[in-house]
Amino acid sequence: MHTRHVERTRTIKDSAVLAALAHPLRRRLMDVLRVYGPSTVSTLAERTGQAVGNVSHHLKVLGASDLIEEAPELAHNRRERWYRLVSSGLRWSSRDFQGDPASAALADTIQAMNLDQHVSLARNWLAKPEEEKGEWGDVTFVSDKWIRLTPQELGQIGEEIAALLSRWSDRPDDGQEREPVLVFAYGMPGQP
Repeated sequence: MHTRHVERTRTIKDSAVLAALAHPLRRRLMDVLRVYGPSTVSTLAERTGQAVGNVSHHLKVLGASDLIEEAPELAHNRRERWYRLVSSGLRWSSRDFQGDPASAALADTIQAMNLDQHVSLARNWLAKPEEEKGEWGDVTFVSDKWIRLTPQELGQIGEEIAALLSRWSDRPDDGQEREPVLVFAYGMPGQP
């Protein structure tokens, strides 16, 4: 893979960058780049089922927010344009936008969009007939546990999970064919 990440995880504190993330297609384009690495506009259009012009427009918005960048060294000619992510991950907190209620609401909305997307992907998988799941049906998992924690302990669990996922995603390519798999975890206070 030719991906070059300038930084591992970018912490977003600029509401203009949040606004760029608020569009579902832009989030999906970033996911495609995260899974498949640098891509051309036409490849991104094919993978998302969108028109090339539409994808090109959304890439410009992402580029203006420094979420993606061009990768000119990958082009085979002067007309071909490749794009890659600037960071391998993003994070933000509504707390960072408390001085601006509109930006705080936007941060909350994007978090809710992420959760909706994750739940939708899980529901779609669970709804598949068993014969379509193949060998994946025996290894997919759901794991949850109610635990009594302090805020600091929850933060530590989050860091450990992030490190575990990074360890699995940063492995060198050994030539085995691997499918994209979404692994997500949420930890938050609640009542059963």
